Amino acid sequence: MRIRHTVAAVCGALALTAVLAAPADAAAGDFSYRFLAANGDVRSATLQDPLTETCVTLPEVADPGTSVPAFAPHNDTGDYALVFTGPNCTGESWLLRPHGRPATDLLTLRSVLLLPV
Repeated sequence: MRIRHTVAAVCGALALTAVLAAPADAAAGDFSYRFLAANGDVRSATLQDPLTETCVTLPEVADPGTSVPAFAPHNDTGDYALVFTGPNCTGESWLLRPHGRPATDLLTLRSVLLLPV
């Protein structure tokens, strides 16, 4: 009886490891946003074909202590984009549709997670 439970546990652990170790696919398209540069200028940045199911902290606004959040995200990928107010996909979040319109300047973010449709 114990051997059966042990084998089932090992098989479950292997299956979970295989799922978590699977490589992420790229989301076809661009995810763009605007941010304030150190000199106060508004600049734009684009993630081209970003990885899906991988949290991306936006490098220009990664440190809440030294920067204001990015704003006006535009999800022009074929996947959903979950944007977060904090780095490392923390804080409040909002879901942006695939190939949606640019969001308002009031929607701020520091990280994004692309989710397959």
